[in-house]
Amino acid sequence: MNNLKDKVAVITGGNGVLGGAIAMGLATEGVKVGILGRSEETVQIRVEEIERAGGKAVGLVADVLDKLKLETAREAMEKKFGKVDILVNAAGGNMKGATISPDQSIFDLNINDFDMVNQLNFKGTVLPTLIFSKSMVEQKKGSIINISSLAATRALTRVMGYSAAKAAVDNFTKWLAVEMAQKYGDRIRVNAIAPGFFIGEQNRDLLLNEDGSLTSRGETIVKQTPMNRFGKPEELQGAANWLAGDASSFVTGTVIAVDGGFGAFSGV
Repeated sequence: MNNLKDKVAVITGGNGVLGGAIAMGLATEGVKVGILGRSEETVQIRVEEIERAGGKAVGLVADVLDKLKLETAREAMEKKFGKVDILVNAAGGNMKGATISPDQSIFDLNINDFDMVNQLNFKGTVLPTLIFSKSMVEQKKGSIINISSLAATRALTRVMGYSAAKAAVDNFTKWLAVEMAQKYGDRIRVNAIAPGFFIGEQNRDLLLNEDGSLTSRGETIVKQTPMNRFGKPEELQGAANWLAGDASSFVTGTVIAVDGGFGAFSGV
């Protein structure tokens, strides 16, 4: 039994496609969820969506790089629900200048965009963890789930900055898992999910043409994926629910791939 009912979770980037699917999956299991994002409009849309489905949710408008606003969000969660049991660090993204297109070379990298991508994906995972895990330390239990990417371990063309940032997330996940277990006991766990290729707003134009057909890059990805398709956002829910609940009580420091076999396939 996974015992998720009445747990309390904060999902950064819960107003996005993948974070939103994870939030809905947790709420469906009885978790009270805080949807944290920068846009009040999109945060509220997600809250209402979860409430219509019978779940309990609250909106938290904050930037994952703003320490004061994150602390305010934590206080709001503890005031409303009394605790925070689960943190899902799903906020992230990419910027054009941190990618290397086929007609560019590494020397065309925009170092400012590279810095911003690292800030958003890496620091934007570390800082919310520092804020919300204090609740877990106080109650001596909790589950932190970071969102990595298969790009952290596979050399994918174009996404140079994003890949480097997600590799840092992987390392932080393992480091913090050891730190928490050794200093605060075996009931605070830290793991990550590494999604494969899912269609989101940021990568849609890279993978799909306007008519919905696959781009050349999209075709290459699908051919490299043994399941021969992209993932569906709701297919992240099983891994997230498992890592969040008691069924994974002896699991920490792991990175779970949800990628349709992409990482396992050599191409031959």
